[in-house]
Amino acid sequence: MTYKKISDTVVLVQIVQPYFYEGDENMIQITDLNKSFGNKKVLENLNCTIKTGSIYGLIGANGAGKSTLLRIIMGIFRKDSGKITIDDKELIDSEELKQKLCFVPDDLFFFKGYTIKDTINFYSKMYKNFESERAKKFAESLKLPIDKKISTFSKGMKRQVALICAICTNCDYMFFDETFDGIDPVIRNYLKKIIAEQMAKKETTIIMTSHNLRELEDICDNVGLLYKGGIIFESELDSLKTNMFKIQISLPKEFGKEDFENYNVLSFKKTGSVATIILKGDKEKYENDLQNMNPIILDFLPLTLEEIFIYQMEVLGYEFNEII
Repeated sequence: MTYKKISDTVVLVQIVQPYFYEGDENMIQITDLNKSFGNKKVLENLNCTIKTGSIYGLIGANGAGKSTLLRIIMGIFRKDSGKITIDDKELIDSEELKQKLCFVPDDLFFFKGYTIKDTINFYSKMYKNFESERAKKFAESLKLPIDKKISTFSKGMKRQVALICAICTNCDYMFFDETFDGIDPVIRNYLKKIIAEQMAKKETTIIMTSHNLRELEDICDNVGLLYKGGIIFESELDSLKTNMFKIQISLPKEFGKEDFENYNVLSFKKTGSVATIILKGDKEKYENDLQNMNPIILDFLPLTLEEIFIYQMEVLGYEFNEII
């Protein structure tokens, strides 16, 4: 802990102290990471790659280790073993690198008696690129009273304050834990918009955690699924959505799953004369082949991220409900 003077007030501030050593990756690269608390193993041989300028959704059930992973990346927790590199370096005590990192934890903390105006002033002292006026404009847009004590705010309002202050730091790397917890859908969409704009503006690398896939599917471009201490699945969202799709089909004859044996079928369910099929592969090729069957009905339907993960986990031999 470090004492830092803000104006004429002395406050107690927890300063994150990252530790970096030379590495060889131009992104966030995590290799064979392990972390235990006593006899409880939280992360085990975890491997993960997060590209620069991406929004990475880290998905997993409560207690899967998402918060622990972010705290290790930030240098708040010490890893037991393994390697983490950011910007070609591994964690060292570096003021330059601290200016590049910002973390909004699940369990938010604000100084007692602070208003939004006080908090903005605090951030402006901590981060040299902090945009105070932009933060005030965000607060105004969200109808957050800047002269009212944050302790009187609701859980969702506090989360909004933390997110807009983090965005206005202009850090290269931002880590948001349970990003939209307690925030209503309208405000959530607004915050997603400014997060996406920030990423585009500075090629910011953002890691967002959630146990709710619906919260992340329209903003993340990469996802990783954390389960039992490791990343069991990692992919670009565009690739997932391009290579996996749902169809509803009816043919002018009796048919079953065996009629689609030349396709990569992940799921086949038939009700009456209509089948709902989840396929993986080249959509354009499949569409041409299916049209040659002279279907009575052929509809291509969008898959939600949750549906994609359900079928992907089945292929990998996992029960989705055990993971999320």
